[in-house]
Amino acid sequence: MAIGPMCSYPQEYPHGDGVRISSMHPFISRFFRTATCCLTLLALMPLPGGAQSKTTLRISSPAVAQDWHAKMWTVFKDKLNATAPGEFDVQIYLNSSLFKQAAEAAAMARGNLEVSTVSPADLSRQVPYFSVFTAGYVLRDLSHQQKVFNGPIGEEGFKQVSERMGLKILATAYLGTRQLVLRQARDVKTPADLKGLKLRMPASKEWLFLGEALGATATPLSFAEVYMALKTGTIDAQDNPLPTVRAARFHEVSQQVVLTGHLVDAVFIAISQKTWDALTPAQRQKVQQAAQAAALYNNEERLAEEKNILAYMKQQGLRVTTPDVTAFKQQVTQRYKTSELAATWPPGLLARIEAVR
Repeated sequence: MAIGPMCSYPQEYPHGDGVRISSMHPFISRFFRTATCCLTLLALMPLPGGAQSKTTLRISSPAVAQDWHAKMWTVFKDKLNATAPGEFDVQIYLNSSLFKQAAEAAAMARGNLEVSTVSPADLSRQVPYFSVFTAGYVLRDLSHQQKVFNGPIGEEGFKQVSERMGLKILATAYLGTRQLVLRQARDVKTPADLKGLKLRMPASKEWLFLGEALGATATPLSFAEVYMALKTGTIDAQDNPLPTVRAARFHEVSQQVVLTGHLVDAVFIAISQKTWDALTPAQRQKVQQAAQAAALYNNEERLAEEKNILAYMKQQGLRVTTPDVTAFKQQVTQRYKTSELAATWPPGLLARIEAVR
């Protein structure tokens, strides 16, 4: 770098306090010139690593603050702050305050959002491979879910997501096992007992199909609207894992839990491929590890809560009943086998999933 001109000032260069350098003692004059040169060079030097601009990671989530899916983002942030201090600015936006539910995937693909969770239904719109995971009674439990997505089946699907959607999947988080929660109690033994019941489902064809397969009248509604809809009777029921029901306080406006266990649900922690590609290899490793730590925290806490939450629901005055699960499974499975959705599933994929032990 040529610095000579920066250090050659006119003899009459005015100092800030009004004293002219030319009128000073020669030693003082040389001191001011040297100091000015040093300050100029410092201003042009790159900032030290710790002071460089941070990589912003905005997280959009529909989860309410009390949910494990909200709390896991703090684990993600703390892990990154510990392993990559000063490198990332992690900003957490809950309750769909940044992007509406189901809009996150498109926002990440466009580069308008860095990190979020996406569901199998979100992915299946562009990657039919994931449609099978929106079907009822496909995954048996949390252990089965994690083995499927952390093995070759998950690897194949996630590669397609990266290529077609511009998303990098970092980890699989257990959403829980979905049950029916009714605004008013009724006798439910088989799918026929749900006839005419307005069951809230997320607004996608995959979710709506599942609601109809269960025997209800599927009603599309965003998560943020469910509480008031139950309270006013706009809907008769909603399906969610019970920890989510408690976190969102849906039990306050409900009377019954029906243990159908119809879907072992997951969401995937995802990052925009554009953001991922801009990271260094070391940063990628740290982000991946932070996501896996967050998912593990969520999975353990959510499973533990599921084991004792029925007692809580009963204490809150809700009736807890177990229907003929075999009857529900048979109807749901049969509906899918003859559906257009199943026609999009890769040949043999369902059998491969069932074979995972």
